[in-house]
Amino acid sequence: MGIPLNQALSVGAYVIGQHLRGRKRYPLVLMLEPLFRCNLACAGCGKIDYPDKILNQRISVADALHSMDECGAPVVVLAGGEPLLHKELPEIVEGALKKGKFVTVCTNALLLEKKIHLYKPHKNFNWSIHLDGDKEMHDRSVCQKGVYDRAIEAIKVAKAKGFRVNINTTLFSDAKAEQVAKFLDEMKKLDIGGVTISPGYAYERAPDQQHFLNRTKTKQLFRDIFKLGKGGRAWPFFQSGLFLDFLAGNQTYQCTPWGNPTRTVFGWQRPCYLLGEGYAKTFKELMEGTDWDKYGTGNYEKCADCMVHSGFEATAVMDAVKKPWKIAAVALRGVKTDGPMAPEIALDKQRPAEFVFSRHVENKLAEISEAEARAQKPVAAE
Repeated sequence: MGIPLNQALSVGAYVIGQHLRGRKRYPLVLMLEPLFRCNLACAGCGKIDYPDKILNQRISVADALHSMDECGAPVVVLAGGEPLLHKELPEIVEGALKKGKFVTVCTNALLLEKKIHLYKPHKNFNWSIHLDGDKEMHDRSVCQKGVYDRAIEAIKVAKAKGFRVNINTTLFSDAKAEQVAKFLDEMKKLDIGGVTISPGYAYERAPDQQHFLNRTKTKQLFRDIFKLGKGGRAWPFFQSGLFLDFLAGNQTYQCTPWGNPTRTVFGWQRPCYLLGEGYAKTFKELMEGTDWDKYGTGNYEKCADCMVHSGFEATAVMDAVKKPWKIAAVALRGVKTDGPMAPEIALDKQRPAEFVFSRHVENKLAEISEAEARAQKPVAAE
Protein backbone atom coordinates (compact mmCIF):
# COMPACT_ATOMS: atom_id res chain seq x y z
CA MET A 1 0.00 0.00 0.00
CA GLY A 2 1.53 3.32 -1.07
CA ILE A 3 -0.63 5.62 1.02
CA PRO A 4 0.45 5.77 4.71
CA LEU A 5 -2.23 4.45 7.07
CA ASN A 6 -2.39 7.69 9.08
CA GLN A 7 -3.02 9.68 5.91
CA ALA A 8 -5.65 7.24 4.60
CA LEU A 9 -7.51 7.28 7.94
CA SER A 10 -7.27 11.06 8.31
CA VAL A 11 -8.51 11.80 4.79
CA GLY A 12 -11.27 9.19 5.16
CA ALA A 13 -12.43 10.78 8.42
CA TYR A 14 -12.35 14.21 6.73
CA VAL A 15 -14.55 12.99 3.85
CA ILE A 16 -17.04 11.37 6.24
CA GLY A 17 -17.16 14.60 8.24
CA GLN A 18 -17.95 16.63 5.11
CA HIS A 19 -20.77 14.23 4.21
CA LEU A 20 -22.22 14.38 7.72
CA ARG A 21 -22.25 18.18 7.40
CA GLY A 22 -24.19 17.79 4.15
CA ARG A 23 -21.57 19.53 2.00
CA LYS A 24 -22.00 18.79 -1.69
CA ARG A 25 -18.65 20.23 -2.76
CA TYR A 26 -15.46 20.29 -0.69
CA PRO A 27 -11.70 20.15 -1.36
CA LEU A 28 -9.47 17.16 -0.70
CA VAL A 29 -6.13 18.34 -2.07
CA LEU A 30 -4.90 21.93 -2.47
CA MET A 31 -2.73 22.20 -5.58
CA LEU A 32 -0.50 25.14 -4.75
CA GLU A 33 1.75 26.41 -7.52
CA PRO A 34 3.91 29.12 -5.91
CA LEU A 35 5.58 29.91 -9.26
CA PHE A 36 5.45 28.92 -12.94
CA ARG A 37 9.22 29.23 -13.60
CA CYS A 38 10.94 25.89 -14.31
CA ASN A 39 14.44 24.65 -15.10
CA LEU A 40 13.10 22.25 -17.72
CA ALA A 41 10.95 22.81 -20.81
CA CYS A 42 9.06 19.55 -21.30
CA ALA A 43 7.22 18.96 -24.58
CA GLY A 44 3.98 18.01 -22.82
CA CYS A 45 3.91 20.87 -20.29
CA GLY A 46 1.32 23.62 -20.48
CA LYS A 47 2.46 25.47 -17.35
CA ILE A 48 5.53 27.45 -18.39
CA ASP A 49 4.44 29.19 -21.57
CA TYR A 50 4.23 32.65 -20.03
CA PRO A 51 6.12 35.94 -20.48
CA ASP A 52 9.06 36.52 -18.12
CA LYS A 53 7.13 39.02 -16.00
CA ILE A 54 4.66 36.27 -15.10
CA LEU A 55 7.35 33.58 -14.74
CA ASN A 56 9.10 35.89 -12.26
CA GLN A 57 6.02 36.12 -10.02
CA ARG A 58 6.09 34.26 -6.69
CA ILE A 59 3.39 33.47 -4.12
CA SER A 60 4.69 34.69 -0.77
CA VAL A 61 4.90 32.54 2.36
CA ALA A 62 2.06 34.52 3.95
CA ASP A 63 -0.20 34.15 0.89
CA ALA A 64 0.60 30.45 0.59
CA LEU A 65 -0.29 29.76 4.23
CA HIS A 66 -3.39 31.95 3.98
CA SER A 67 -4.50 29.93 0.92
CA MET A 68 -4.21 26.73 2.98
CA ASP A 69 -6.43 28.26 5.66
CA GLU A 70 -8.95 29.48 3.08
CA CYS A 71 -9.17 26.10 1.38
CA GLY A 72 -9.04 23.78 4.40
CA ALA A 73 -8.05 20.69 2.39
CA PRO A 74 -6.15 18.10 4.48
CA VAL A 75 -3.53 17.54 1.74
CA VAL A 76 -1.30 20.19 0.15
CA VAL A 77 0.63 19.48 -3.04
CA LEU A 78 3.30 22.04 -3.96
CA ALA A 79 4.03 22.03 -7.67
CA GLY A 80 4.77 24.55 -10.40
CA GLY A 81 6.89 25.24 -12.43
CA GLU A 82 9.71 23.81 -10.40
CA PRO A 83 8.91 24.54 -6.73
CA LEU A 84 12.53 24.17 -5.58
CA LEU A 85 13.27 27.40 -7.48
CA HIS A 86 11.10 29.22 -4.91
CA LYS A 87 13.56 30.49 -2.27
CA GLU A 88 10.92 30.45 0.47
CA LEU A 89 9.64 26.94 -0.19
CA PRO A 90 11.19 25.54 3.03
CA GLU A 91 9.15 28.07 5.06
CA ILE A 92 5.98 27.18 3.12
CA VAL A 93 6.52 23.45 3.76
CA GLU A 94 7.26 24.01 7.45
CA GLY A 95 4.19 26.23 7.84
CA ALA A 96 1.96 23.65 6.16
CA LEU A 97 3.23 20.86 8.42
CA LYS A 98 2.60 23.02 11.50
CA LYS A 99 -0.99 23.35 10.31
CA GLY A 100 -1.28 19.54 10.33
CA LYS A 101 -1.35 19.17 6.54
CA PHE A 102 -0.09 16.19 4.57
CA VAL A 103 2.48 17.82 2.30
CA THR A 104 3.90 16.69 -1.03
CA VAL A 105 6.50 18.61 -3.04
CA CYS A 106 6.46 17.67 -6.74
CA THR A 107 9.90 18.24 -8.22
CA ASN A 108 12.01 17.25 -11.22
CA ALA A 109 14.77 16.70 -8.59
CA LEU A 110 17.48 18.60 -10.49
CA LEU A 111 18.02 20.85 -7.44
CA LEU A 112 17.10 18.33 -4.75
CA GLU A 113 20.60 17.27 -3.70
CA LYS A 114 21.70 20.91 -3.52
CA LYS A 115 18.73 22.03 -1.40
CA ILE A 116 17.75 18.98 0.62
CA HIS A 117 19.56 20.27 3.73
CA LEU A 118 16.86 22.98 3.97
CA TYR A 119 14.20 20.34 4.75
CA LYS A 120 13.64 17.83 7.54
CA PRO A 121 11.99 14.39 7.34
CA HIS A 122 8.45 14.37 8.76
CA LYS A 123 5.79 11.65 8.88
CA ASN A 124 3.39 13.87 6.92
CA PHE A 125 5.88 15.01 4.28
CA ASN A 126 7.08 13.39 1.08
CA TRP A 127 8.96 14.23 -2.06
CA SER A 128 7.26 13.32 -5.32
CA ILE A 129 9.91 12.95 -8.03
CA HIS A 130 8.83 13.44 -11.63
CA LEU A 131 9.77 10.34 -13.65
CA ASP A 132 7.86 9.59 -16.85
CA GLY A 133 9.25 6.09 -17.21
CA ASP A 134 12.72 4.60 -17.66
CA LYS A 135 15.79 6.49 -18.86
CA GLU A 136 14.74 6.42 -22.51
CA MET A 137 11.13 7.45 -21.80
CA HIS A 138 11.87 10.13 -19.20
CA ASP A 139 14.73 11.93 -20.96
CA ARG A 140 12.61 12.02 -24.12
CA SER A 141 9.63 13.37 -22.15
CA VAL A 142 11.62 16.20 -20.52
CA CYS A 143 13.59 16.91 -23.74
CA GLN A 144 16.98 16.67 -22.02
CA LYS A 145 19.44 13.81 -21.61
CA GLY A 146 20.77 12.90 -18.18
CA VAL A 147 17.72 14.04 -16.20
CA TYR A 148 16.65 10.48 -15.38
CA ASP A 149 20.03 9.61 -13.89
CA ARG A 150 20.06 12.75 -11.76
CA ALA A 151 16.52 12.02 -10.52
CA ILE A 152 17.47 8.46 -9.54
CA GLU A 153 20.52 9.73 -7.66
CA ALA A 154 18.34 12.32 -5.89
CA ILE A 155 15.90 9.59 -4.83
CA LYS A 156 18.75 7.61 -3.26
CA VAL A 157 20.10 10.68 -1.46
CA ALA A 158 16.67 11.65 -0.11
CA LYS A 159 15.96 8.13 1.12
CA ALA A 160 19.40 7.92 2.76
CA LYS A 161 18.53 11.08 4.70
CA GLY A 162 15.30 9.53 5.96
CA PHE A 163 12.74 11.18 3.69
CA ARG A 164 9.69 9.46 2.28
CA VAL A 165 10.01 9.52 -1.51
CA ASN A 166 7.34 8.86 -4.14
CA ILE A 167 7.47 9.22 -7.89
CA ASN A 168 4.88 10.74 -10.23
CA THR A 169 4.61 9.40 -13.75
CA THR A 170 2.75 10.81 -16.74
CA LEU A 171 2.19 8.53 -19.73
CA PHE A 172 1.78 9.56 -23.35
CA SER A 173 0.73 7.76 -26.54
CA ASP A 174 4.21 6.30 -27.12
CA ALA A 175 4.17 4.40 -23.80
CA LYS A 176 4.48 0.63 -24.09
CA ALA A 177 2.92 -1.55 -21.39
CA GLU A 178 5.90 -3.91 -21.04
CA GLN A 179 8.35 -1.00 -20.75
CA VAL A 180 6.20 0.76 -18.14
CA ALA A 181 5.83 -2.46 -16.12
CA LYS A 182 9.60 -3.00 -16.08
CA PHE A 183 10.10 0.61 -15.01
CA LEU A 184 7.65 0.15 -12.11
CA ASP A 185 9.52 -3.03 -11.11
CA GLU A 186 12.79 -1.06 -11.01
CA MET A 187 11.22 1.71 -8.93
CA LYS A 188 9.96 -0.87 -6.44
CA LYS A 189 13.55 -2.09 -6.02
CA LEU A 190 14.48 1.45 -4.93
CA ASP A 191 11.98 1.01 -2.07
CA ILE A 192 10.05 4.16 -2.96
CA GLY A 193 6.99 4.97 -0.89
CA GLY A 194 4.55 5.02 -3.79
CA VAL A 195 3.76 5.80 -7.41
CA THR A 196 1.33 8.40 -8.74
CA ILE A 197 0.52 7.55 -12.35
CA SER A 198 -1.72 9.28 -14.86
CA PRO A 199 -2.22 9.88 -18.57
CA GLY A 200 -1.08 13.32 -19.76
CA TYR A 201 -3.54 16.12 -20.37
CA ALA A 202 -3.46 17.83 -23.77
CA TYR A 203 -2.70 21.37 -22.60
CA GLU A 204 -3.60 23.75 -25.40
CA ARG A 205 -0.21 25.51 -24.95
CA ALA A 206 1.92 22.34 -24.77
CA PRO A 207 4.59 22.39 -27.51
CA ASP A 208 3.88 18.76 -28.49
CA GLN A 209 0.19 18.14 -29.25
CA GLN A 210 0.71 14.83 -31.08
CA HIS A 211 1.42 12.41 -28.24
CA PHE A 212 -1.51 12.66 -25.85
CA LEU A 213 -3.69 9.62 -25.17
CA ASN A 214 -7.43 9.63 -25.87
CA ARG A 215 -9.78 7.83 -23.47
CA THR A 216 -9.98 4.57 -25.43
CA LYS A 217 -6.19 4.23 -25.71
CA THR A 218 -5.74 5.23 -22.05
CA LYS A 219 -8.01 2.46 -20.79
CA GLN A 220 -6.38 -0.26 -22.92
CA LEU A 221 -2.86 0.90 -22.01
CA PHE A 222 -3.58 0.74 -18.29
CA ARG A 223 -5.29 -2.65 -18.62
CA ASP A 224 -2.17 -3.94 -20.37
CA ILE A 225 0.11 -2.46 -17.70
CA PHE A 226 -1.89 -3.73 -14.73
CA LYS A 227 -2.16 -7.19 -16.32
CA LEU A 228 1.63 -7.42 -16.08
CA GLY A 229 1.57 -6.52 -12.37
CA LYS A 230 -1.12 -8.68 -10.71
CA GLY A 231 -3.90 -6.24 -11.51
CA GLY A 232 -1.69 -3.40 -10.27
CA ARG A 233 -1.07 -5.02 -6.87
CA ALA A 234 2.59 -5.62 -7.71
CA TRP A 235 3.40 -1.93 -7.23
CA PRO A 236 2.86 0.52 -4.33
CA PHE A 237 0.56 3.11 -5.89
CA PHE A 238 0.06 6.35 -3.97
CA GLN A 239 -3.51 6.52 -5.28
CA SER A 240 -6.96 5.15 -4.68
CA GLY A 241 -7.52 1.65 -6.07
CA LEU A 242 -10.77 2.88 -7.59
CA PHE A 243 -8.91 5.57 -9.55
CA LEU A 244 -6.70 2.83 -11.01
CA ASP A 245 -9.87 0.85 -11.75
CA PHE A 246 -11.20 3.94 -13.56
CA LEU A 247 -8.01 4.23 -15.64
CA ALA A 248 -8.55 0.63 -16.76
CA GLY A 249 -12.07 1.42 -17.95
CA ASN A 250 -13.98 -0.27 -15.13
CA GLN A 251 -15.65 2.82 -13.64
CA THR A 252 -17.79 5.54 -15.24
CA TYR A 253 -16.68 8.62 -13.35
CA GLN A 254 -17.32 12.30 -13.82
CA CYS A 255 -14.50 14.51 -12.57
CA THR A 256 -14.56 16.43 -9.29
CA PRO A 257 -12.67 19.65 -10.12
CA TRP A 258 -13.39 21.25 -6.74
CA GLY A 259 -11.75 18.23 -5.06
CA ASN A 260 -8.31 19.53 -6.11
CA PRO A 261 -8.59 23.34 -6.23
CA THR A 262 -5.57 25.15 -7.61
CA ARG A 263 -3.97 28.38 -6.40
CA THR A 264 -1.41 30.04 -8.70
CA VAL A 265 0.12 33.50 -9.11
CA PHE A 266 -3.05 34.34 -11.08
CA GLY A 267 -5.32 33.50 -8.13
CA TRP A 268 -7.73 30.57 -7.66
CA GLN A 269 -7.92 28.82 -11.01
CA ARG A 270 -11.28 27.95 -12.64
CA PRO A 271 -12.26 25.19 -12.88
CA CYS A 272 -9.26 22.95 -12.15
CA TYR A 273 -5.51 22.30 -12.19
CA LEU A 274 -5.57 21.66 -15.96
CA LEU A 275 -7.85 24.38 -17.29
CA GLY A 276 -7.30 28.12 -16.74
CA GLU A 277 -10.71 29.41 -17.82
CA GLY A 278 -10.74 32.21 -15.28
CA TYR A 279 -9.49 33.15 -11.80
CA ALA A 280 -11.12 34.01 -8.48
CA LYS A 281 -9.58 36.24 -5.81
CA THR A 282 -10.68 34.01 -2.93
CA PHE A 283 -11.39 30.32 -2.39
CA LYS A 284 -14.98 31.20 -1.41
CA GLU A 285 -15.42 33.06 -4.71
CA LEU A 286 -14.01 30.04 -6.58
CA MET A 287 -16.42 27.60 -4.95
CA GLU A 288 -19.52 29.78 -5.07
CA GLY A 289 -18.89 31.70 -8.27
CA THR A 290 -17.90 28.88 -10.64
CA ASP A 291 -20.53 27.30 -12.88
CA TRP A 292 -19.24 23.77 -12.30
CA ASP A 293 -21.86 22.21 -14.60
CA LYS A 294 -20.15 23.85 -17.59
CA TYR A 295 -17.15 21.54 -17.20
CA GLY A 296 -16.37 17.83 -17.20
CA THR A 297 -16.60 15.01 -19.71
CA GLY A 298 -19.67 15.43 -21.90
CA ASN A 299 -20.05 19.09 -20.91
CA TYR A 300 -16.97 20.75 -22.40
CA GLU A 301 -14.81 19.89 -25.38
CA LYS A 302 -11.54 20.47 -23.50
CA CYS A 303 -12.56 17.80 -20.95
CA ALA A 304 -13.43 15.08 -23.50
CA ASP A 305 -10.25 12.98 -23.19
CA CYS A 306 -9.21 13.95 -19.67
CA MET A 307 -8.60 11.08 -17.22
CA VAL A 308 -5.99 12.88 -15.10
CA HIS A 309 -5.70 12.07 -11.39
CA SER A 310 -6.13 15.72 -10.38
CA GLY A 311 -9.73 15.62 -11.61
CA PHE A 312 -10.74 12.04 -10.89
CA GLU A 313 -8.80 10.96 -7.78
CA ALA A 314 -11.20 12.90 -5.56
CA THR A 315 -14.15 11.22 -7.32
CA ALA A 316 -12.63 7.82 -6.59
CA VAL A 317 -11.93 8.65 -2.93
CA MET A 318 -15.48 9.90 -2.38
CA ASP A 319 -16.87 6.78 -4.10
CA ALA A 320 -14.72 4.57 -1.87
CA VAL A 321 -16.06 6.25 1.27
CA LYS A 322 -19.69 5.87 0.10
CA LYS A 323 -19.20 2.28 -1.18
CA PRO A 324 -16.27 0.72 0.69
CA TRP A 325 -17.00 -2.74 -0.73
CA LYS A 326 -15.89 -1.48 -4.16
CA ILE A 327 -12.42 -0.49 -2.94
CA ALA A 328 -12.20 -3.74 -0.95
CA ALA A 329 -12.92 -5.75 -4.12
CA VAL A 330 -10.14 -3.99 -6.03
CA ALA A 331 -7.73 -4.50 -3.13
CA LEU A 332 -8.51 -8.23 -3.03
CA ARG A 333 -8.61 -9.12 -6.73
CA GLY A 334 -6.67 -6.24 -8.25
CA VAL A 335 -7.82 -4.09 -11.15
CA LYS A 336 -9.90 -5.99 -13.72
CA THR A 337 -7.92 -6.20 -16.95
CA ASP A 338 -10.34 -7.97 -19.28
CA GLY A 339 -14.04 -8.16 -20.11
CA PRO A 340 -16.41 -5.34 -21.08
CA MET A 341 -15.55 -1.80 -20.02
CA ALA A 342 -17.91 0.51 -18.14
CA PRO A 343 -20.18 2.71 -20.30
CA GLU A 344 -18.58 5.91 -21.59
CA ILE A 345 -20.11 9.36 -21.11
CA ALA A 346 -21.66 10.69 -24.35
CA LEU A 347 -19.94 13.69 -25.93
CA ASP A 348 -22.67 14.78 -28.37
CA LYS A 349 -23.91 17.65 -26.17
CA GLN A 350 -20.57 19.08 -25.04
CA ARG A 351 -19.98 22.79 -25.65
CA PRO A 352 -17.10 23.83 -27.88
CA ALA A 353 -13.73 24.85 -26.43
CA GLU A 354 -13.05 28.48 -25.60
CA PHE A 355 -9.52 29.79 -25.97
CA VAL A 356 -8.89 32.37 -23.27
CA PHE A 357 -5.17 31.98 -22.49
CA SER A 358 -4.06 35.19 -24.22
CA ARG A 359 -6.72 37.30 -22.48
CA HIS A 360 -5.67 36.08 -19.04
CA VAL A 361 -2.01 36.73 -19.81
CA GLU A 362 -2.80 40.28 -20.97
CA ASN A 363 -4.84 40.95 -17.82
CA LYS A 364 -2.06 39.64 -15.57
CA LEU A 365 0.61 41.69 -17.34
CA ALA A 366 -1.55 44.81 -16.93
CA GLU A 367 -1.97 44.01 -13.21
CA ILE A 368 1.81 43.60 -12.80
CA SER A 369 2.49 46.88 -14.62
CA GLU A 370 0.02 48.73 -12.38
CA ALA A 371 1.67 47.28 -9.27
CA GLU A 372 5.10 48.30 -10.53
CA ALA A 373 3.85 51.83 -11.23
CA ARG A 374 2.38 52.12 -7.72
CA ALA A 375 5.65 50.90 -6.22
CA GLN A 376 7.61 53.61 -8.08
CA LYS A 377 5.32 56.51 -7.12
CA PRO A 378 6.99 57.40 -3.77
CA VAL A 379 10.39 57.46 -5.49
CA ALA A 380 9.06 59.74 -8.24
CA ALA A 381 7.53 62.11 -5.63
CA GLU A 382 10.96 62.58 -4.00
